[in-house]
Amino acid sequence: MEKVIKITLLYDFYGQLLTERQQRFIELYYGHDFSLGEIAEEYKVTRQAVHDTLKRAEKILNDYEEKLGLLKKFMAERKKINEALELLRGYRQDPRPGQLDRVEKILTEITRLTEE
Repeated sequence: MEKVIKITLLYDFYGQLLTERQQRFIELYYGHDFSLGEIAEEYKVTRQAVHDTLKRAEKILNDYEEKLGLLKKFMAERKKINEALELLRGYRQDPRPGQLDRVEKILTEITRLTEE
């Protein structure tokens, strides 16, 4: 997964656990495509300070994911939903025995994942 997308998703799950400054730097850098220099100028700090804050925030986000696995779980659910959707679309085109059973099994797996 591309780093920008991964950090953005991790931020969606765990961003509230960062300091306000870390949150703002992540939002500006990854969400609004600000450069280190632009953030440094806006906050009256050095580029190195911005870089260090971003790296620290990224590490924190990755550490939370390692412990809690919310992004991994989300991606697994999304993959299963896409698989079920493709099976249903295929069923419209060419109804084959077992397709709906497979969709039911996938949806049951997703239900179990969300209960954990």
